Amino acid sequence: MSTENPAADSRPLSESEAEAEARRIIEGLWKSEPVTTETSYVDRTPVPPYGTAEPVHQEDHRIVPAWAAGVAVASIGVGAGITGVGCGVWLVCQGFAAVTLTSVLFVTLPIAAVAAVVVAVGSVVRSVKAANVTTHHHYSGAVHQEHNTQVTSHGGKWFGRSNTTVNH
Repeated sequence: MSTENPAADSRPLSESEAEAEARRIIEGLWKSEPVTTETSYVDRTPVPPYGTAEPVHQEDHRIVPAWAAGVAVASIGVGAGITGVGCGVWLVCQGFAAVTLTSVLFVTLPIAAVAAVVVAVGSVVRSVKAANVTTHHHYSGAVHQEHNTQVTSHGGKWFGRSNTTVNH
């Protein structure tokens, strides 16, 4: 497409014109040099160790809300607690992994010995109490006896209703 004739731009190109235009574009690409565009710049001048301006005090205006401080403290506490629970679980699992007959006996035999001593002391105390107490019940007067009949019926196999009747 030539730029000299604007009317030629609106009509379709013929085969030969399209080939010539394609050849012109391709040859122009081979002949042209790539355009380099600088995208960054580094200043190589040395920076002085200090400037001429006096330092300016900058106030610190950060304010932490009470709820944020509370959440931070609570999260630290929860984290420490979870860490302790995790260490305890790890220790228990290590103990279960190292269970042997000897370790089981060393743990349970003192407990069993203490239990045997407690049972023996309890039976001695009970027998001493029983030996010291001699109680005789003396009744005077008429003896009253009740003869009751109790009838119980169940209304179902599993989920029934119980009816109890007491006859005097």
